[in-house]
Amino acid sequence: MKAERISSRDIPISLSHIYIGFTAVFLGAIFGILQGLVRGGIITLPSWISYYEILTAHGVLLALVFTTYFIFGYFYAGNSRTMGPMTPSERKIGWVGFWTMTLGTAMAAAMILTGQASVLYTFYLPLKASPIFYIGLALFVVGSWIEGAAMFMQYFRWRKEHPGEKTPLFGFMVTATNILWIIATIGVAITVLFQMIPLSLGWIQTVNVELSRTFFWYFGHPLVYFWLLPAYMIWYVNVPKLIGGKIFSDSLARLAFLLFIVFSMPVGFHHQLTEPGVQEGWKFLQVILTFMVVIPSLMTAFALFATFEQAGQAKGAKGIFGWVKVLPWGDVRFLAAFLAMLFFIPGGIGGLINASYQLDSMVHNTLWVVGHFHITVGTPVGMTFFAATYWLLPYLTGRKLTPFMNRMGILQTIFWSVGMLIMSIAMHTLGLEGAPRRTAFTTYNNNPVAQQWFEGFFGNYATLAVGGTILFIGAMLMIYNVIHLSFFAPKSEEEEFPLGEENEEAMVTPRFLENWKLWITVSVVLILVAYTIPVVDLIVNSAPESIGYKTW
Repeated sequence: MKAERISSRDIPISLSHIYIGFTAVFLGAIFGILQGLVRGGIITLPSWISYYEILTAHGVLLALVFTTYFIFGYFYAGNSRTMGPMTPSERKIGWVGFWTMTLGTAMAAAMILTGQASVLYTFYLPLKASPIFYIGLALFVVGSWIEGAAMFMQYFRWRKEHPGEKTPLFGFMVTATNILWIIATIGVAITVLFQMIPLSLGWIQTVNVELSRTFFWYFGHPLVYFWLLPAYMIWYVNVPKLIGGKIFSDSLARLAFLLFIVFSMPVGFHHQLTEPGVQEGWKFLQVILTFMVVIPSLMTAFALFATFEQAGQAKGAKGIFGWVKVLPWGDVRFLAAFLAMLFFIPGGIGGLINASYQLDSMVHNTLWVVGHFHITVGTPVGMTFFAATYWLLPYLTGRKLTPFMNRMGILQTIFWSVGMLIMSIAMHTLGLEGAPRRTAFTTYNNNPVAQQWFEGFFGNYATLAVGGTILFIGAMLMIYNVIHLSFFAPKSEEEEFPLGEENEEAMVTPRFLENWKLWITVSVVLILVAYTIPVVDLIVNSAPESIGYKTW
């Protein structure tokens, strides 16, 4: 059966984002395997490239470039499918944003690859990179804002053309995610524009480091939800269709996304619990608000498993877990997404540990945090995006996910899952033993206590490298699958953009859930409460400022 297509004029902008995203996966994975082998003591890098150079490239390419480009590619396709084609002016603005973002990415990447910006993924001050790196970052953020503006125009035009109608759930979620992104990136924009660029250009000689870190983490934590919300969209909107079920509750899905806007922003201090300069009371407040983010995550978990159970019951499944047997385990589009959900369970628990006052003091700045990051972003987010790629690319390119490619996808999913499991367990274990993050291979001067870290199977750097190698194979298989689905799979117009329908028995969606002024106001008020006094205090009672350093 011929699937409903989106406008051919909207396909190029979506595909352009996805291809750049997977180019970043290819390069980022190469730097990742090099990093893992160096950290495991298996190889030594040549003198012309440093460990911190590949570490920065790996983090920026995979955590920022791949995620952001894939998300926008997915957004453009879904918006066009659910709200109709973009107008020429909306599409033009989208392309302006794309090229602005791409120019910024190219500038930042060039500086990283030439060793002029080995400042790691967090680019903390007082480490000082080339001004071209920071200007590239600024263009990347501005470009994303322009692309967000194009999507806002499409969303509000649809609402104007359909008065009184409930907006498509997909378009609502895209709007919520873009709002979260824009509010969050204000923090990093402030430190890049007013601290990093002036320092790198020599306009100022010193900077307030603690203030910069505060602005970074104001952005850094909701950034995780900018990655996670599109994964949630795939779970909420696309997966129900793939399993032959229906969306459990439109209202619950919308409320969960709104609560992420409200609670994901005023929590950045839980990344700075061990740092001076911020009074304990403000840190405690943000720890409490951090735990509030658990609520929409639990709502999402409840809605998803309710969807699975209802789909199973509709197919005749009996008993509490009878639905498990009837899920389409042989379909990579579902299997990869489901495994990604399972990885998020320990990832979420680890997040609660990181945000806890006492427990954070144990794991902060250890490899535990790196392991947590990989099973939170590298798997629930990354593998869900891979799962969506197996239907999104054939849909956009007019090709078919053949049984062969489905098997290749399952093989790729297994490699990615096993590699991530082994590597992240090793990282968590080494972190609990005290192995620090942000260091290259070292035997710690053969200190007997440090040598204990290398004993055992999981608390071992060699195990970390083995997991990373398996993960690298999974990444390369994904690149092969992307190329095959784009250019070599048989032509077909049967592949669909799966859109779940709402359960008929779900409650009517209240109108206040789409009152953006209300929810943005609540979010801004919470941000002001959580940040105003601490930020003023950091400025008025500033510690001695620091000059910039280049340590590589």
